[in-house]
Amino acid sequence: MSSAGELSVSRGQSESEGAGAAAPILPTGGTRGSPARDLALLGRQVIYEQRAFWRNRRRALTSFAFPLMFLLIFGAIIHGRVASLHNIPYINFYVPGIIAYAVMVIGFTNIAMAIAYLRYDGILKRLRVTPMPPTLYLLAVVLSNVLTIVAATVLLLVVGVALYGAHLEAGELPGFVLTLMLASACFTSLGIAVARLIPRPDSGMPVLMFVTLPLSFISDVFFPLEKGAHVLREIGELFPLFHVSRGLQPAFEPFSRGGGLVGSDVLVLLTWSAVGLWLSRRTMQALSKQD
Repeated sequence: MSSAGELSVSRGQSESEGAGAAAPILPTGGTRGSPARDLALLGRQVIYEQRAFWRNRRRALTSFAFPLMFLLIFGAIIHGRVASLHNIPYINFYVPGIIAYAVMVIGFTNIAMAIAYLRYDGILKRLRVTPMPPTLYLLAVVLSNVLTIVAATVLLLVVGVALYGAHLEAGELPGFVLTLMLASACFTSLGIAVARLIPRPDSGMPVLMFVTLPLSFISDVFFPLEKGAHVLREIGELFPLFHVSRGLQPAFEPFSRGGGLVGSDVLVLLTWSAVGLWLSRRTMQALSKQD
């Protein structure tokens, strides 16, 4: 990438270290080269995104620590079985739920806060002339987040299986992987989109918590909703977190068939991903034009 691209990383880290700002958004067109050149730009931007993430210890720690902490606590104190899911052990219900939660934290909350700081520091405006097209930058953010989410998923699976005896069905892994990829793209794009609603970084976390905390409790993440909670369940089904949690669940059910795919959940995640990508592109364009 150009020297401007390299400056963007160091500048983003120095001014926004506390927030964990990722590599900057490059929201305007730049020059479009050959597919090989675009692919090289994409690869370099993914590397910059990953470097920005792992160099910021606070961001990396919070991304991994909270889901892992919840898994260790709930896995240790809650036992028994889930009657509504073929009487599977509770840990087999909870591991996919906490993975869904990790996807939301990494893909939605962290990205929204990072972009809020980049906007606040003026990095979006200073780097309009870089050669990265907005579509490639958006794809780089999504791919980088997918890599981070995969790392978090592996960690949670290792802890859940090795420490608490969760059982992963190998035959259902294709559906598990597909759902995880769709969830990563969905929450990352929605995180970019919602950054438009955060006028200042110090007001961002309350806004995001107002969204994520209630959804965590009505989306089959920490515990399955009882049959009497029809209204809450119907509300949860409107949002992607519920469908991520349920879409990952078949990989932990011994009676599942069909490769772990839940067609309705895949369809909902595809829809939310399409909406999120459209909104995130508009958000990038709008933020880059603000004074």
